[in-house]
This record gives sequence, structure tokens and C-alpha cells, in this order.
Amino acid sequence: MNLQLSKIGQALSGPSGIVELMDDLGAALAGGNSSQMLMLGGGNPAHIPQMQALWRQRLAEIVADQPLCDRMLSNYDGPAGNPRFRKSVAECLRQAYGWDVGPENIAVTMGGQTAFFFLFALLAGEMPSGNHRRILLPIVPEYIGYADQGLGPGLFASQHPLIDQLDEHSFKYRIDFDSLEVGDDIGAICVSRPTNPTGNVLTDDEVSHLAQLAAEREIPFLVDNAYGEPFPGAVYEPIQPMWNPGMVMTFSLSKLGLPGTRTGIVLASEEIVRRIQSMTCIVGLANTNIGQTMVEPLLASGEILQLSREVIRPYYQAKSQTAQALVTEHFGNGFPYLVHRSEGAFFLWLWFPELPITTKELYERLKKRGVLIVPGEYFFFGLNTSENWSHQRQCIRMTFSQAEETVAEGIKIMADELQRIHDSARSTG
Repeated sequence: MNLQLSKIGQALSGPSGIVELMDDLGAALAGGNSSQMLMLGGGNPAHIPQMQALWRQRLAEIVADQPLCDRMLSNYDGPAGNPRFRKSVAECLRQAYGWDVGPENIAVTMGGQTAFFFLFALLAGEMPSGNHRRILLPIVPEYIGYADQGLGPGLFASQHPLIDQLDEHSFKYRIDFDSLEVGDDIGAICVSRPTNPTGNVLTDDEVSHLAQLAAEREIPFLVDNAYGEPFPGAVYEPIQPMWNPGMVMTFSLSKLGLPGTRTGIVLASEEIVRRIQSMTCIVGLANTNIGQTMVEPLLASGEILQLSREVIRPYYQAKSQTAQALVTEHFGNGFPYLVHRSEGAFFLWLWFPELPITTKELYERLKKRGVLIVPGEYFFFGLNTSENWSHQRQCIRMTFSQAEETVAEGIKIMADELQRIHDSARSTG
């Protein structure tokens, strides 16, 4: 049979960076021949002992409560999510920030990835008037999982960051507001905070400025909060999150240590929540119940906020500091390198300004040596394709969420391979 695919089918089923990343992650974590891979790629959360024990305890409590367990496993919830869970999310956010939100402002989705697929489909693409609208990414690099979510080409418009070199081996990206244009073809502004892949945390002033630009254009401002406040709270800089009915904020249970439950949360206006509810029903009838059932009492009691502050954040901040120290130890002065200031999330973003090969080639070479990283090219989408900006071929993302010995050995091998690459280039140059 000669399978004929639609344009949308070709776009959603073809090769992409996120598919490659998740294939490698799944193979390595599932075992088999890839089980010896040193996983410095992927965004799988760490198995924090205290959190793992809590999830086992919650499962035991649920199984012991027969009516609750039966409802969780045997009943559909409504497509917007479990009413009790939605109420507890809203109460948690009111407790944390004093925001005037209720369950009518909360929608549950099959993970944050699905939430953004729905949001992008709602707000961009071909409009009823016949014109096309795009999603503005005011700073790249940005999350790899957005890149191929469009139902048509040209979904994103993005711009270069300002790059502040902080010292010999560290730098930080900032939004270039002087160059930022929000044209009539923009349907929404979107950022992640902390930013995946770089660990950058946009300042409160940057967020306020973007919210103002969106309000002036009467378009939504989307904030991906998968790693952010108040849960899981993997933010190492003091920030004050903001939300208003013109904004859309997403949260996730994944980075609490529950990626297998596929539970995303959308905070938005009642209209957007109703539309996401309809999309969930059409695409998948309802959401999974397990994550909502496990976490709801922790949201209602506020315990999840305490765990985020006292367990999750310190754990990842210590992992970040250890990984940075390992980079300093092993990279030395054999080749130029810079590390983005680690302000949140689970990653280090490394820049090699004189790398003589692309980071896609570096990825392949490291993979042969049993180390998985993510090449930076995948994170610079939405830019003018005619540009030849070398920076986007000189960066990689590595996670520090794995065991310390895994991270240490992976960084050591990476340093050795980079030294070989630079030595070879010098000898042939």
C-alpha cells in the first residue's frame, strides 16, 4: 500500500528534535542495550528519595480506600478535569499569591505538551478572516517541544537574545526589547520561566513588560511554568509571579516527580478554559485520573508548597552547583566555553564559541561514547532561516538531574571529546 499522508499528518508524524530526544530518553531509561548510556539529555526529573517515598505512600493510601481507588481507575472525569482537583489548584494559587482565581479558571490536560498544542492551535494559524497569525517567542533558545506543534508552517516568530558575558566562563540571555516587534500577525506571546533549555529566569520587569505589550495588542501572554513557582519551585532567584485574566499560565505534575501521570494544568480566562475543555473531549474524551487523585490532598493542605520550598528546590539547586563545579574541574582551559547562569530548572546550557563542528555532530560523537546530550540547534526555531548565526550551532543542553556519578562521568567524557575536537582542528588548521 502506498500510504498517502495529509500535510498535517506529515508535519506531526515526521522527524523532529523532540521525537529524537524522547526516543533516546525512552530507550535509555527502559534498559536493554542502551541501559549503560549516561543520560545528560532529556528532562526526566530526578528520583528524589523523599518525594518517591511520598508517591508510594499516596498510592498505598489510595489502594486502601476502595471507593476512591475504584473511582480513580474506573470512572471518567469531566474533560476539564476532576472538580475537586481544579478547586484545590485554585485554592493553592490563591494561598500562594492572593490571585482571584477559581475552578472555572483551571483546565487539566494530558501534560503540559498537550496544553501548548491546544493553545497554539487556538491562537495561531489561519484565522476566520483568512489571515494567518503566529506565536511570538521574544527570546530564543526556547523549549524544543514547541517547535513542531504547528498545524501549518511558519507558526513561530522569534528573535535573538541579548548576550551578557558575566565573567570568563559565564553568560546570561536577556530580551532585546529595543528590537522586539509585536506585529498585527502575532496571536500570542509565549515564554517559559524558568526557560528550558537554558535555566534562564526572566526578571519580574521582563515579564511585566511582556504582559503590557500583550495587553496593548489584546492578545494572550502564555507563561510555561513547568519548572516554576509555586510548584515544583525549581527557581534559584527570588521572583514574584504574576497573572491576570489576559494571561495563560501552565503548570505540570511531571517535575514534582510524576511524569508518568501526564498531568498538565492551565490557568486562564473562563473562555479559554471552556475551549480547552472542548478540545480535550474531542481529542481524548477525558484526562488521566491518577495524578490528580495523588496530588489533590497535597494541594488542598498546602503541603505541596512546603515540599517545593524545602525539598525540591534545595535538591536541584545543589545538583546545579555540583554540575557547575564538575564542568569547571574537567573543562579547564583547553578550549573556550561558557555556561549560562543557572537560575532554575534542571539543565546547564553550555556555549562553545570556537567549536569547529556543529553540536549535532558533537551529539553523534558523544552518543557513540555512551553520553547523551541535546544539540542546541533544535532550540533556535522561528528565526529568519536565511540567517547564518553561528551561536545556534555552538550550544548544548545537559541535565544534572541524574545521579551524581552519572553526571560526573558524562562531563568527564564530554570534556575529553571536546578537547580531541579542538586539538584535531588546531593540528589541521
